Amino acid sequence: MTEGDPASSWRRCSSCKKPIGFGAGFWVCNVSTCNRPRTGLVFCTVSCWDAHLSVVNHRESWAVERSAPSREQWAREQAAEAASQTAGAASTPSGPRRILPKPAPPAPDPKRPREVLIVASKFKEYVRVRAGMNTSDRCLEALSDLVREHCERAIEKAREEGRKTLLERDFE
Repeated sequence: MTEGDPASSWRRCSSCKKPIGFGAGFWVCNVSTCNRPRTGLVFCTVSCWDAHLSVVNHRESWAVERSAPSREQWAREQAAEAASQTAGAASTPSGPRRILPKPAPPAPDPKRPREVLIVASKFKEYVRVRAGMNTSDRCLEALSDLVREHCERAIEKAREEGRKTLLERDFE
């Protein structure tokens, strides 16, 4: 087997792409997002680790030395992972992200009053401190309607991206 042969190396350096052999030392970033199974960044030298810092802009990080598994350990890990994926295939979706269908908007329930979504005391205090004005209670209903509109847009944006969680960027 040659050095370029994938069977002779465990993985490749995430920076320079040189092979990292079985049982060889390598470096990882201490930041958890760099160590997730999906990301799994590994570096053959500290200088390769240092090169990735200019791209990811970590605030505080350091390189951690690790050892690659032996060929036998790696084979066992791969077999265990394949078995768990086969066992969980029926229960976990795989493949590309799904875009959720847009549900029908809920019909307005005439029996249920529209709730005010704004904390009245906080809003009134803000207006009083900011502008020295009083606030009518009817402002709360109008402001709640604006919040509902923004929420609907944010919900639609998250749904288009296949997420079930609203993020702050959905309100931009």
